[in-house]
Amino acid sequence: MRFAPDTEESLAFVVALCNTHPTASRGGEDELATVDGLMALLGRFPYTGRIDRDEAELREVRDTRELLRHVWTLSRDDAVEAVNKMLRDGKALPHLVRHDDLDWHIHATEPTSPLAERIRVEAALALIDVIRTDEMDRLRICAADDCEGLLLDLSRNGLKRFCGVRCGNRMNMIAFRERRAGRG
Repeated sequence: MRFAPDTEESLAFVVALCNTHPTASRGGEDELATVDGLMALLGRFPYTGRIDRDEAELREVRDTRELLRHVWTLSRDDAVEAVNKMLRDGKALPHLVRHDDLDWHIHATEPTSPLAERIRVEAALALIDVIRTDEMDRLRICAADDCEGLLLDLSRNGLKRFCGVRCGNRMNMIAFRERRAGRG
């Protein structure tokens, strides 16, 4: 399944943001424990517009992370309600923009809006495409026993199970050892 490039970028950011949570991060630590952690994430996924770089903004982004982790797991119909609320709360007014090296894409908030609000509205816009194409099953939680990482399955066959190679390799090794122990 392929979405519009800006939709895929927004969904990839949601995955990256949500996978900073201690239950999903590589080290088991909260990767958004500090403003520096947030700035590191934004270094990988740049946001234009206002960025305050303070504790209040960090708290708002962490709250947004929790909201998006929840919305990721909702049914299609329940996600509609959550997406509509995010758009209403953000006073979203979609408009096309072109800036930096990016071609025309949609923004729906002012660049002066708080970062967390822009993240929520951008995620909501991406989720609209997922809902409209009836592809909510492409939004999953990692199948590894000890991971709650989010994954976005853009594969052709829609069978991706793990948030990353690390979890996939670990679970395959466990399964291999169990099969081997059963033969012995």
